[in-house]
Amino acid sequence: MAPIRTQWTRLIRFVAAETAQVHIGQPVDPKLDVGLAAWNKQTIKAYEIVGSALDPAAQVTNTILTVKQLLAPLSREDLKVVRCLGLNYSDHAAETKMAKPAAPILFYKPLASIIGPNAPIHIPKVAQPVEEHLSDYEVELTIVIGKTAKNVSEADALDYVLGYTGANDVSFRKHQLTTTQWGFSKGFDNTTPLGPCLVSNNAIPEPQIIPLTCTLNGKTLQNGNTKDQIFSVRQTVAFLSQATTLEPGSVILTGTPAGVGFARKPAVVLKNGDDCRVWLGNGIGTLVNPVIEDGARAKL
Repeated sequence: MAPIRTQWTRLIRFVAAETAQVHIGQPVDPKLDVGLAAWNKQTIKAYEIVGSALDPAAQVTNTILTVKQLLAPLSREDLKVVRCLGLNYSDHAAETKMAKPAAPILFYKPLASIIGPNAPIHIPKVAQPVEEHLSDYEVELTIVIGKTAKNVSEADALDYVLGYTGANDVSFRKHQLTTTQWGFSKGFDNTTPLGPCLVSNNAIPEPQIIPLTCTLNGKTLQNGNTKDQIFSVRQTVAFLSQATTLEPGSVILTGTPAGVGFARKPAVVLKNGDDCRVWLGNGIGTLVNPVIEDGARAKL
């Protein structure tokens, strides 16, 4: 099976100033951290892409548009399913004093949890007070499947990957630790930032050397690398495709490195008015999201 070949290298989704409509495009500046630029209200120009984000034949045009609002690279309509791995970094397993899993620990997120760059992370009243419920951040490399995959071998697994983006797997630990099923505690509405760029698999032939960090209010709390994953991207795609069809638009969050808030002493929690940023290398960039506690006065 041959790898997917896209016409674009970095794909963004946005509302254009010129049309007030949603478009996809490729940033004109190949080195621009689009997420950081959007947060800082810098001018972002993009070559319009004609076609669907999930269609490898989508063409990059010469039409240049201005980004008015940066969105998640895939819409909720594009997304088929959001699957996630827990405890997938050796250093994270160590900090939580848990044994490395013998097989991937899996859970799902509802599509209603997904938000884009700059959008506020909402902490619902059911997860307040935050000091008790331990609202937490988790920077994660995210796989986007680009063609139908079932019973895929590890050797061929990357051929089914359209590209990679970033995510912040916001978690509420009190809910998480009361049950063996993590979907509820990690799936509240408007709590999972995704983006900012979808980088083609052609530009990231080796996904196990990607640096990733999380910064809260200017302080770096996570500083890891995908080389420390317990289950690699190849292993993850192969495992999840066993007797299960992964459709184009399936998204897989691949776990987080050490430095999460609830493992710290004292614990660090997400709270109203916080500035939470996750960054991934290789052109993916920075997801900046403010935090709002529902019912509290916003500090945006």
